[in-house]
Amino acid sequence: MNLPEMFSQARRVQEQMQRQLQELRVEADSGGGMVSVVMNGQKYLLALTIDPELFKDGDAEMIQDLVMGAVNQASQKVDEQMQQKVGSLLSGMNLPPSP
Repeated sequence: MNLPEMFSQARRVQEQMQRQLQELRVEADSGGGMVSVVMNGQKYLLALTIDPELFKDGDAEMIQDLVMGAVNQASQKVDEQMQQKVGSLLSGMNLPPSP
């Protein structure tokens, strides 16, 4: 494979990864589903749902902890899925062997 072909292939892979990042959606929850979030592959929070029962106790600190837990779990799921996607993309490329 020559250098221009390698650059072209790398560009295609990058474009494909960016599309996958935009399309990826992960869901995570904490507190047994009392707080749930949806995050995209760029780690933007798309949705946040808090069970109204949590507000009855008035424990703001607990709600904050549950929100942080759900967001952190979603972020970890994005990382895991992207590692899998990168691995599958790289395995499909015709890369020269490492020296």
